[in-house]
Amino acid sequence: MTETYIAGIRDYLAKLQDTIAKIDPAEIAAVAAVLRKAYDAQKTIFVMGNGGSGATASHMLCDLNKGACARTERKFRIISLSDNMPIILAVGNDIGFESVFVEQLKSYTQPGDVVIGISGSGNSPNVLRAIEYAKQLGCPTIGVCGFDGGRLKPLVDHSFHVRLNDMQIVEDLHMVLVHILMRILETGK
Repeated sequence: MTETYIAGIRDYLAKLQDTIAKIDPAEIAAVAAVLRKAYDAQKTIFVMGNGGSGATASHMLCDLNKGACARTERKFRIISLSDNMPIILAVGNDIGFESVFVEQLKSYTQPGDVVIGISGSGNSPNVLRAIEYAKQLGCPTIGVCGFDGGRLKPLVDHSFHVRLNDMQIVEDLHMVLVHILMRILETGK
């Protein structure tokens, strides 16, 4: 039994390493530049996702606010639209789940704010609807996706795309993106 586990572990890690080698650093640099510009202009960054991608959105908020700004008074202005359960449930129940993020953006977003959608498949209707709204407002948009990029990749201004049909490795590398961004955007060094 242990040998079977070890073989599965080795297969997973080999696939992860192979996918890491294919990441385009220019995509990460472009995302970082948009976030730095938002920080410098004191614009708000809105981030969202469902399930594991929602957890990544929450983690991004924490790492940009606490991690990247640990030594400074001024923090990134960032809000995770995945974190307010009462509004998500109210909108989901009364309007529809596809509107849980766009309805929050309608309350808070100003032109020039940054909107980030995280969707492993790139096809989450609630993320796509929010990105479409953000584009109408003139907000820079970022898509964090996997698989073939879905509808999200061609819709956004900038993307971080993990080109692999494996949700767990896609989600692993979305978290790697968050940690890289925290390191390279660190203020007050």
